[in-house]
Amino acid sequence: MTALVQRTDKGPVAWLTLNRPDAMNALSTPLIDEIDAHVTAIEADPQVRVVVVTATGRAFCAGADLKEVLGPDGSVSPTKLLAFEKRGASVMARLAALPQPVIAAVNGTTMAGGLELVLHCDLVVAAAEAKIGDGHTNYGLLPGAGGASRLPRVIGPTRAKYLAFTGAMLSAEEAGAMGLVNEVVPAAELVSRTEELSAAIALRSPSALRLFKQAIDDGLDQPLESALRLERLVTAEHLHSGDVQEGLAAFTQKRTPRFGTNG
Repeated sequence: MTALVQRTDKGPVAWLTLNRPDAMNALSTPLIDEIDAHVTAIEADPQVRVVVVTATGRAFCAGADLKEVLGPDGSVSPTKLLAFEKRGASVMARLAALPQPVIAAVNGTTMAGGLELVLHCDLVVAAAEAKIGDGHTNYGLLPGAGGASRLPRVIGPTRAKYLAFTGAMLSAEEAGAMGLVNEVVPAAELVSRTEELSAAIALRSPSALRLFKQAIDDGLDQPLESALRLERLVTAEHLHSGDVQEGLAAFTQKRTPRFGTNG
């Protein structure tokens, strides 16, 4: 049976590729379960320093596979829909909570639950042809995994409301101008550019990356003084890491640091 999410390791970078191209990589329960299993495996793998999420075909992810919650007559089961959304939100939260940087390599159409998946990644590289939007209100739906909470934190409330209210699809360049996408590249260069970026990040201190990510994520919704206090705490913790000694030794000796995987 073909995997719905394929893992490929490129050195210390784990690539997770959504593989339902005929369904525009819509989020089904089996696909979500496979993402969850891969996250569990990555949590236990000290060799992984960066994670990339991408997809096959013309879409990154077109959202939830609504066929799972619709009856033969097209009616929806609120109980099934809520359970489906809860499961998807839980797995996306686990992905976001990985200590490693997570990069979304957006290859094509991305909307609704697909946008929410992107919002759970730390960095976003998009193909120039990609289209990104919300789309929940097009079908009388509301988001269940961050579309109303994570999106305004990334692009601001006014822009988030515009996407939610209109169902508009952004070009990759427009998404970049809003701060939703870090880099836009030609489709033919998406994989190579993401490989280059992820490899460069993987050379950094695993301990510094983990604590830097923690300080940013945990400090976002705190008053500045509380966020600064947290920053000082994680910095103090990191000073006990062997990576600090290795980094400073490499600086003194004018060589490339050789950071360990245990921080």
